[in-house]
Amino acid sequence: MSDVLPDESGRWRWVEERARALFHAFGYDEIRTPILERTELFVRSLGESTDVVEKEMYTFATGSGESLTLRPEGTASVVRSFVQHALAQRGPANRLYYLGPMFRHERPQKGRSRQFHQIGAEVLGAGSPEADVEIIAMLWAFLGEIGVDGIQLELTSLGDAACRPAYLERLRNFAESRVGELCENCTRRRLTNPLRILDCKVEGCRKALADAPLMTEHLCEPCRTHHGGVERLLAALGIPFVANPRIVRGLDYYVRTAFEVTTDRLGAQNAVAGGGRYDGLIASFGGPDAPGVGFAMGLERVLELAAPTPAAAPPVFLASHGDESRRAAFGLAHRLRLGGVRVETSLEPTSMKSQMRRAQKLGCATVLMIGESELAAGTVRIKDMTSGAEEDAARDVDALLARLARAPSGA
Repeated sequence: MSDVLPDESGRWRWVEERARALFHAFGYDEIRTPILERTELFVRSLGESTDVVEKEMYTFATGSGESLTLRPEGTASVVRSFVQHALAQRGPANRLYYLGPMFRHERPQKGRSRQFHQIGAEVLGAGSPEADVEIIAMLWAFLGEIGVDGIQLELTSLGDAACRPAYLERLRNFAESRVGELCENCTRRRLTNPLRILDCKVEGCRKALADAPLMTEHLCEPCRTHHGGVERLLAALGIPFVANPRIVRGLDYYVRTAFEVTTDRLGAQNAVAGGGRYDGLIASFGGPDAPGVGFAMGLERVLELAAPTPAAAPPVFLASHGDESRRAAFGLAHRLRLGGVRVETSLEPTSMKSQMRRAQKLGCATVLMIGESELAAGTVRIKDMTSGAEEDAARDVDALLARLARAPSGA
């Protein structure tokens, strides 16, 4: 687990603010769920045989014997909240997004610590291809807005309860015929979670399963129609994609549309974001028989790929000398901050020379100075740190705010 230090937090904040602004433009509202949930929530939604449930969750018993788990992903918590608070009454389609930490006890890897952060979005209550494409389009637009390039959208369909069971049986039979060539994990998964064998990274398994049957070859007519609609809408929006029938996702609740955004800039861990449709999940939690679709992206990985953060406006430094001048400067700094200007001051009595060195180190473009003469005259001296020019101005907060708003340091 890692700290986000002051020099890094501005970049995090910039990405989060871009996400909030864009998601609100798409009509999505923020939801915040607890980081602790009952363990059964994740076992029931993610699937007992998934790697997350079997090996990666932080789970512990309370004093009363209740089993709690630090959330390993966001969708289950959002759906639980949707059902618990009857959010379906808000309208036919609920557009929700979230930001926050998740926890998985797995081997730390590039862009993923045991506490990691996700940005995700869900549409609950809409089962159309348009809902799938809206989610994908919003994700694609966000990644473009923050300058993530060199990415690829990979798309498939995982079928549904009508067509997937027969396909899974066929896949199990195929795996059985190659069982001597499979790794230990795939040998076990062929019985418990056969889709996951298609995602195995072991070279021997990849060769053995190269000609395995694929779900896209066994879709029922409704699933085929839905998938065709998604492809046509993506093409209409000009969003490029490639078919990847070996996308399986790691969680049991996905049906029909599944997608990943990948890159070649993160090494073996190439997924930037992913998601898909989970139409039966809400009903399995005791809610209405409503469909759902969503995505999540790892914030740490996105930060590695995003464009450089725009330079923040340098602060204004307010320097003073003498006890009375310090009190006047303290009050002026407070009023300027309330007006939206970032103001740095010295909290301890130091020489004017020392304060100017501090202003230079901070990269301040403007320094306001109050000494004895400025105190007596009701003025403040303004120094442009780039040109060295100085001038006096009335110590009027509104006039100073207007002036600083026009200057680079007050932007």
